[in-house]
Parts: sequence; C-alpha cells; structure tokens
Amino acid sequence: MHNPVLATSQDGQTTVKTTFEAGLNLVAEDNLFWKLPSTFAPNIAYSRNTTYLEEYIKPGVKLQFKRPLYTIYGRGSVVLSHSTGTDPYNEGNTGRATLEEGYVGIKTNQKNAWNYDLSVGARTLKFGSGMLISNGGTSGFERGALKLGPRKAWERSIIARLSRAEFNVTGYYIDPNELDSNNTDTRLYGFDINAPLFSNKGRWGMTFGHVIRSRSPYPKAAPGGAGAPTILENGRDGLNFVNHYGHATLYEHKGAFYFSQWDGAYQWNNNIDLRAWGGRIRLGSTYHQFAWQPTLLYSWQTFSGDNPNTNRLERFDPLYFEGSPSAWSTGSKSSMVFINTNVYSHQLSLSLLPHQQHQVKFRLARINVNELKSPIQFGQASRLDFSDGISTVISGVTQRHLADDMFIEYTYIASQSTYVTLGISKSIAGDAITSTTDSYLPHWIGGFANIVMFW
Repeated sequence: MHNPVLATSQDGQTTVKTTFEAGLNLVAEDNLFWKLPSTFAPNIAYSRNTTYLEEYIKPGVKLQFKRPLYTIYGRGSVVLSHSTGTDPYNEGNTGRATLEEGYVGIKTNQKNAWNYDLSVGARTLKFGSGMLISNGGTSGFERGALKLGPRKAWERSIIARLSRAEFNVTGYYIDPNELDSNNTDTRLYGFDINAPLFSNKGRWGMTFGHVIRSRSPYPKAAPGGAGAPTILENGRDGLNFVNHYGHATLYEHKGAFYFSQWDGAYQWNNNIDLRAWGGRIRLGSTYHQFAWQPTLLYSWQTFSGDNPNTNRLERFDPLYFEGSPSAWSTGSKSSMVFINTNVYSHQLSLSLLPHQQHQVKFRLARINVNELKSPIQFGQASRLDFSDGISTVISGVTQRHLADDMFIEYTYIASQSTYVTLGISKSIAGDAITSTTDSYLPHWIGGFANIVMFW
C-alpha cells in the first residue's frame, strides 16, 4: 500500500504525501509480577490477572521541496492512543492525543562532497543500537497503549548532521516527550560519530552526551545495604556519558554468516560523584543453506548497580533506551520489572523463517543482579528483614538470581504494510525474588495478539 500523494509540482520537485499508522493489541496477563503485589501491598485493590485492549492511530503528512543544490523537507503527525480495560500497572480506560512529529529541515546531496542536514522540531533520533538514545516518547499510563508504544519522537530537537560518503558527524539537542504525570524536565545535548569498519564489513560509532538539566531523582543504597535507600533529588542533572557501539561480519562461508555486535557506555557526574558503566556483547550466526534459515543469537549485557560499601554512586542510568525484546529489554516479562540498572543477563534467541511471510522467534533469558542489597530499579525490593528478633530495612536482594524468562513469538507478514503478531511468555521468579517472601510465587504468564498497519 503506497502513501497517497496530495500534491506534486509539474517539475516533480515538490511533493506532499499523507501517512497513516494504526495498531491493535489484545493482551492477557496471569499472576502479574509473580503475585508479589498481594504479598507486599495487600490493602491495595490490585488484580493479578487482567485482559485488556490497546489501540492507536497515527495520521500524518510529509512534504519535500527539492532543488538542484538543496532539499527542504518536513513532517507532521499525531498519535491518538487508548487502553480499554486495566493494564499491568493498574491503569484503566485511559488515552490521549499528542503531537508526535512536527519538524522542518534542509539538506544537501552532492556526490563526492561534504553534505549537511539540519532540522528543528519534534522527530525521532536514535544512535547505534539504541542503548541510551532511542525512545524519545513515552506511552502507557494516562496515555494508554503501554505495550504497543506508538510514541518514539522527541518533543523538541535540533539535529545537525555533516556527512561525506559513509562518514557521519551529528550534533544534537533533545527534549523527551514525557508523561505529564512524570515529567523530569530533562534536556540533553551532545554529538555522535559513526563510520564504516573493516572495509565495509561492519560499522562503528561513538556518542557523547551531557544532561543540561533534569529533575529525575536517583536512589542511593544505604551504607552496607542496611536501611532504606537515600533519594538524591535531581540526580540526573549534570550527567555525562560516552557510548561506543559497533557491529561486524566475522566470517562468511557457503551460506553461513557469522556476526558480532558490541556496546559499551561510561557515565560520570561530578555533582554527585557518580561513576557507572554498562555494555553488551552479541554473537550470532545465520545459516541460509538450511531450511527455515535459522539465526542464532547470544547476548550478554550488564549494567552497574550502586555498591552499598562505597560513598560513590555507581548506579547506571539507562536514559532513553529502545526497550523491545529484540533490542535492549532485559528479558521479556522481567523487562516490566527490572530496568537496565544493577542487572546482568544471558539471553539466547532463535529465529526461523518457514516462509517469506512467516517468522517464528524463541527467546530465553536468565537475569541476575550485580550488587546485592542495592536498589534494582527505584528502591525496589526494600523490605523489613528479621534476624535474631531484630528488624532491619533491606533495599535490594540478598541473592543473585532474579528470574528466568521464556518468550515465543510468531509474525505473519500479510503485506508490506500489515503485520500480525502472536506471542506468549512466561517468567519464573529466581531465588532473589522468592526469598523475599514466605509465600509461593506462581509463574507469571502472558500472551498477546496484535496487528499493525502503516502506509
């Protein structure tokens, strides 16, 4: 299905096209969060089982005015999203209409020369694999469509790119499109460099960023892990980060393709004496000579947590990472509980192509904690621990193994613009979670069926 062309000049240099995207997602959850809410917050009306429907539409328009030496372009779109029923975070029958894209830009496209591309407004921006800078818009909660996540664009941006051949330098200023109920007022600027690697057998890049201002707080573990965490107001304010990323083809032979991907990030903030790190290594292979063309991928990713035995803060800030299971989420179900801080995981996936229109994926994840007795998400797992008749507040967990996740996903490509996806997942709580309660924790199971269309 093609974008309808509203107008085209006689010389073909000016075009205006409409765009449209829509999604519908039916979700069912059983034993949400391993039934922990009924253990730690029994007085709160919270159902551990739910079935709900998400929906969104995103109409838009894009324009282009092309001249011999330059092109002026722009795009505008809005997202109307809603959730019918109660989602896993106990939000029900909510939805909003928000601006998604709204930008104008100018660029050159000259062969064998340096070219520039400058744009201003609300638009998407992603660097590398999306470890830190990717998801500029927030969905869910009062906006609805939690799992579909139709918002990606930054609310405000200035993006300036200079390129020649395959070498790119990008300067950026971005302001995320956050929820009204949780607006951290974060602003960032920085630059990114990326270029070919190994004679075009791969690519590498590096992103630097600085948080100009932010009201996002940070939790700091109590000394020795005994006691509630301290909340550092405006902790993200002044954060600096550098992220190195890349991918490369390792070997090709008779239909077999072996590849690697890597990411590493270091963060520091002299305002609060923060030093943190995170990263990932991926090794994969695709076998085109076999039936169903299997692709096997192993990932190991890790993010530092705050060491309760130091005065320094070591908690990694995941910022605005791409949170899909195929990108940077830690596990499947567990990604709704553990953000990318103070965790490490081993993840294995197998993708099969029985037919050009059919794809099946299997994913396994084992998730662990890096620092014991330290906040995992935001004060998560803070509780009273009794020993010899004395109660002590413990923040975090006292054992390493958090959870094991399993996920099966099937996608039917009905056309170039229509995708139907079915999935089922299960999470089994590990010793670190089961040891926090004397109650039996059942397996957390969920499933979904969605359709996404765009043209």
